[in-house]
Amino acid sequence: MSMSAFDAGSPRPETPEPSSIQGRRNTETNVQLLDDEGIISDELEACLKHIFAKYCSPPHPLAHAPDGSADGSGRTVLLTPASNAFLSPEGLDAWARDTNGAPFSQETKDELVEFLDVTDDGGLTFKGFMQIYQLQTENDEEETWRDLSSHGFDRTLRLVSTRREDAELEEEGGHVTYAEDIICRNQRGES
Repeated sequence: MSMSAFDAGSPRPETPEPSSIQGRRNTETNVQLLDDEGIISDELEACLKHIFAKYCSPPHPLAHAPDGSADGSGRTVLLTPASNAFLSPEGLDAWARDTNGAPFSQETKDELVEFLDVTDDGGLTFKGFMQIYQLQTENDEEETWRDLSSHGFDRTLRLVSTRREDAELEEEGGHVTYAEDIICRNQRGES
């Protein structure tokens, strides 16, 4: 591929911009999964927290709410896992199944426990979950975009729906951006 296919104005010019995938353009530009230093962006981290919270122990109280909303408004909100949360073997299998269509092999699970951050009992921590996505995004950014899509995020990192919420989320504007979520949390005095 020629260098003209890459955006020279990008903080990472060697990587195709997500705004130009398959000839389509995002309506919002500068959506990056990794920051200028190659670390997971704050926006991607917020998405990963939401995904992790759907499968972790202790479970997030809204992880299985019928409308996905915190306040009964029907607006989908981003979940945040507890600081001591982890993925149990069952949670890991459910996440892998929802993300890739099948649970991980025992060999893959053993590698996760060996190389990533886990609890004393072998539960994958959020730090370990981030390590998975750091490595994956560095090596195959498009695979991370596919994972995000399978959990209801669009290419601007808006949570538009999840598989469970597809039937319930009918009203237009039923999504929340990362910035909107942060503003709402600040207004409620949350961090």
